[in-house]
Amino acid sequence: MRVLFATYAENTHYQSLVPLAWALRTAGHEVRVATQPALVDTVTRSGLTAVPVGEDHRFMELLATKEFDWEWGARVAHALKSGGQDMDYDGLLRLFDEATNDVGKVLNDPMVDDLVDFARAWQPDLVLWENFTLAGAVAARVTGAAHVRVLWGVDAQTRLYQRFRELLEQQPEERRRDPMRDWLTEVLERHGSTFDEAVLTGQWTVDQAPRSMRLSLGLPTIPVRYVPYNGPATVPDWLRRQPERPRVCITPSMSMRQMLGHDPVPVSALEVFADLDVEVVAALAVGDDERVSVPDNVRVVDFVPMHAILPTCSAIAHLGGVGVASTAALNGVPQLTLVSPDLWEVEVRADMVRDLGAGLSLPLPELTPELLRDNVLRLVEEPGFRTAAEKLRQEVLAEPSPNDVVPELERLAARR
Repeated sequence: MRVLFATYAENTHYQSLVPLAWALRTAGHEVRVATQPALVDTVTRSGLTAVPVGEDHRFMELLATKEFDWEWGARVAHALKSGGQDMDYDGLLRLFDEATNDVGKVLNDPMVDDLVDFARAWQPDLVLWENFTLAGAVAARVTGAAHVRVLWGVDAQTRLYQRFRELLEQQPEERRRDPMRDWLTEVLERHGSTFDEAVLTGQWTVDQAPRSMRLSLGLPTIPVRYVPYNGPATVPDWLRRQPERPRVCITPSMSMRQMLGHDPVPVSALEVFADLDVEVVAALAVGDDERVSVPDNVRVVDFVPMHAILPTCSAIAHLGGVGVASTAALNGVPQLTLVSPDLWEVEVRADMVRDLGAGLSLPLPELTPELLRDNVLRLVEEPGFRTAAEKLRQEVLAEPSPNDVVPELERLAARR
C-alpha cells in the first residue's frame, strides 16, 4: 500500500516518526514523507523519500514576537498541566484562539494546499501525521485515505480540547465558538470536503508513551514502543569504555537548545561536581565568554547521541525534551527534569515521572549549581529511583514494536 507521513518542519518531531516509517517500508510498503522544504535534508538523511510541499513555517519568528508577552508560554503550560479544570469557558476560548492562530495556522497554512494536491495525485491508502500537522489529516479527509495521528508525547492537548468542548456545549448558542473547528472547516471546504472530528484526533492514535504515562481520553489507540532515533550519529571513542564510577549526563537536548536559543546550565556550574565520586558528561554548548576549565571528573561535549550514552548512565538531568525523557525511560535511567515555566507540556511529563518515583523535578528559574548537584546525587544514591525507573523501562519494553503494529495499520487502511 501507499503510506504518506506528514510533518511540519521540526527535526525532533519528525525523528519520532522514523522508526514507524521504516517498519512500514521494510514491510514492503511505499512510503513518502511530505514536509516543508526546510526539513527535506533531514528526511533524506534518515533514508526515506521526501516530498517538499508548500513553504516553510515561521514559528520561530512567532516565538520571537512572543517575548513581549512573557505570560503566553506559561499560560499554555498551566492549561496543559491542569487540563483546563481550573479555567472557565472564556479563558479556554482565548487559549484556543491563540492556539489556532499561533500554532495551527502558522505551522499548517503554508503547506496544506500543496499537500492536498500531492495526496490527490499520489492517492495514499494511509496517512500518518505528526500531532501538530493537521494538514495531514486534511489531506486524508479530502482524498478518503485512512489516517492516524502519531503522538510524540503526552496527549495533553486533546485532554484540554475535550474540556473546552465540554464547557462550550454548556453555553447558550450565541456564545458558542470553536476557533480550531472553524479554521479547519474553512480549509476543508476550500478543498471540497467537510469537517469531521477525526481531523483533530485522527481516526486512530499511535501513542508512544508507556502505559502509566498514557492519558485515557476515550480515543481508539494503537500503543507502540518508543524507539529512539536521534538522526545520524557516531559513537565517540570514550563512550566505548564502561564508566568506572556512576555516570551522570547533563543536557538541555537539541530541541530545547533550539527553542531557548542557549543552554540554561552554564559550564561553570559543573564545578560543584568536583568532590563527588561520579563521572559527569555534560552535552553543553560553551559560550564565547565562558571559562572552559572543568573538574577532572567532568567531560564537556557539544553533542552525544542519547540512545548511545544513556545505557551507561546512572542518572540524567535535562530540560524535559520528549526524546531525551523517552530514551531515559527506555533505559531505566532516573531523571531530573529542569522545568521552564513556559515550555508547554514539559511539566506534565515531569510530574508524571516524579509521581511514578522515577525522577525529580526543579523549576528552572530557581536552579542553582548546588541544587543541581544535590538532586543528581539523590538520583544516584537513593535506590528507589532506580527501582521505579526500571519498572518504567519494563512498561516501555512491554509495548509492541513498530514492526509489530504494521499489521494493525494495514487492517485500518483496508477498511477505508
